[in-house]
Amino acid sequence: MADLDNHALYINRELSWLEFNERVLEEAFDKSNPIMERFKFLAITASNMDEFFMVRVAGVMEQFYAGKTTPDSSGLTPSVQLKKISERTHEMVAKQYNCLNRSLIPALSENGICFKKYEELDPNAKDFVKSYFDQTLFPILTPMAIDGARPFPLVYNKSLNLIVEIEGEEDRFAVIEVPTVTPRLIELPQTEDGKRSFMFSEDMIKHFAPKLFPGFKVVSVSAFRVTRNSDLEIDEDERHDLMVEIEQSIKKRKWGEPVRLEVEKGISKKSYSFLSDKIEVSPDYVYDISGILDLTAGFAIADIKGCEALCDEPMPPIAVKAFKDKKIFDTIKEKDVLVHHPYESFDCVVNFVKTAAKDPLVLAIKQTLYRVSGNSPIISALIQAAENGKQVTVLVELKARFDEENNINWARKLEKAGCHVVYGLVGLKTHCKLCMVVRKEPDGIHRYVHLGTGNYNDKTAKLYTDLGMFTAKEAYGADVSKLFNVLTGYSKSTDFQKIAAAPTGLRDMLIRSIKNETQNARQGLKAGISAKMNSLVDKGIIKALYEAASAGVEIRLVVRGICCLRPGVEGVSETIRVTSIVGRFLEHSRIYRFENGGSPSIWLSSADWMPRNLDRRVEAAFLVEDEDLKKEVSDILETTLNDTIKARVMLPDGTYRHTDRRGKAPIHSQMYFYDAAKAKNKPDPKPDRDPFIPITAVKKDKPKDE
Repeated sequence: MADLDNHALYINRELSWLEFNERVLEEAFDKSNPIMERFKFLAITASNMDEFFMVRVAGVMEQFYAGKTTPDSSGLTPSVQLKKISERTHEMVAKQYNCLNRSLIPALSENGICFKKYEELDPNAKDFVKSYFDQTLFPILTPMAIDGARPFPLVYNKSLNLIVEIEGEEDRFAVIEVPTVTPRLIELPQTEDGKRSFMFSEDMIKHFAPKLFPGFKVVSVSAFRVTRNSDLEIDEDERHDLMVEIEQSIKKRKWGEPVRLEVEKGISKKSYSFLSDKIEVSPDYVYDISGILDLTAGFAIADIKGCEALCDEPMPPIAVKAFKDKKIFDTIKEKDVLVHHPYESFDCVVNFVKTAAKDPLVLAIKQTLYRVSGNSPIISALIQAAENGKQVTVLVELKARFDEENNINWARKLEKAGCHVVYGLVGLKTHCKLCMVVRKEPDGIHRYVHLGTGNYNDKTAKLYTDLGMFTAKEAYGADVSKLFNVLTGYSKSTDFQKIAAAPTGLRDMLIRSIKNETQNARQGLKAGISAKMNSLVDKGIIKALYEAASAGVEIRLVVRGICCLRPGVEGVSETIRVTSIVGRFLEHSRIYRFENGGSPSIWLSSADWMPRNLDRRVEAAFLVEDEDLKKEVSDILETTLNDTIKARVMLPDGTYRHTDRRGKAPIHSQMYFYDAAKAKNKPDPKPDRDPFIPITAVKKDKPKDE
């Protein structure tokens, strides 16, 4: 048996994440995607990279500066990780701008859209730009001079700024923050050739910067951007007010320690030296940018009005047929219902809460909220329910990263409306997706439950693939009630029937299930593991999978993002296959299937296989027992595993390649699921006549002529 603690068997999580972002970048290069969608993918890679630096790189830097030399499971110390991350990210930035400058911008120009510098404008456009600067930008801009009396200004995290070099006997510099209260991308008057031209606001400011410094000569103006450590440090001592602690930490996020400096290529040596002195970042984490600084601008480009022909064709979510003709509670009581987003509409989840809010028989609603939209219909329904006299209990996770402020605002509104709002357990994030409605019916109290793999967010539900299940079965209702009691009161109940909850039982369930497959394989029984998730990092789970593979268990995994397991290693993981799907929708559902000797157990969950999910969060996995639903989930998993269009196969070295399509039918799983949703929810054919109207009443004989 191989040494399963051998560092060579594990991939560093940060480097694995960078490989994921590389797969997203491939979609920006892919000419089979419409040009505006390619800009979106490029913007996603930039947004992903921002968060990666703010949280993950910042964390490794903190370890390094604290003197930590202990290697991770892959054998890399913090100092080695930082070196490898720097090398890989510089490669990726070069690819991003190669994609932008050599592929995307020329392709967009071919479609009649171009970006201009001031020098390229015709007289009419120059007049427009001058007027726009004078009337809109100039009144907003605040040049910040830097000298003995005026120190280097606070440069906010991710803000776009200009460093201005002023001529003089002594070096003089100023900083101008590019405003975010006005559009960054401004359309210019249409030219005679019919092309649409745009200019970035920072280019306007650069050209007219001398107007901000009358009496002085501007030598150079260059753009720069700072990324800061934004991982909140929150004191969760039970004696402290968690909301106050988080609010204070959010304010600190703007001026965390710098972790990355991006500067415009061609910046003057003096300006570069000055910035390097004032913003203390390792030279390894300074990036010379050859083009548009801050590629999240790609989102604005992709949203240019009138370019629908350059975007993906719309795929409006399909209404769920099961809820169309019957009352929602009657439908759920009759049979468990599975919904597959974004192919099937999230409206059924919203309507579940809305209906409960108005239903006079409903006594209580309990729900967990991790991330919600800015104008959430779910929260509006919960507020209405409280105003209608229902007992409404909402667990709002205040520590949802980068949604803390939004969630604090919602928590206050819910409390003001009369909802009971709780913030979870000390030291744990609540990440499970649960909603329970308690209804008093003629035959007694009934609980209706929705359990899901994704957030109660009506906006992301149109972009993320997730699964949800509605059920009125007593065992599920009892389990969810117990879990809510754990979250809101003092309870350590773990005797669940249909769910496995972290941090107390989910890891045990997974390890037990994997070991059961290992034992079955050794005994010659049917064995196999198929699973889909966002990330696979946990060493304990990986070791158990290696043991199962060594016993001959076939293991098929779909891991969208980070995967620290090495597939295909001789004698260890030869029976493990890992694929990743990056496509139009973000793969987000978690599915676990264990063959169990021929009687498969299928779980849906909010949890990835990561230490944080299994040990530091409240998560829930729930069994799918209805035979029709088990088949439906199995079909979803099999189709995903057999994707040949958007799937990439992971190699033992941690890199990925597209699946070998030779001899295989083309399967684009996301398009397949949309077609399947349309077929599943296709209206029943209308009868030739209304069956409730007597046939004699359908057609009356005309009176006979006399």
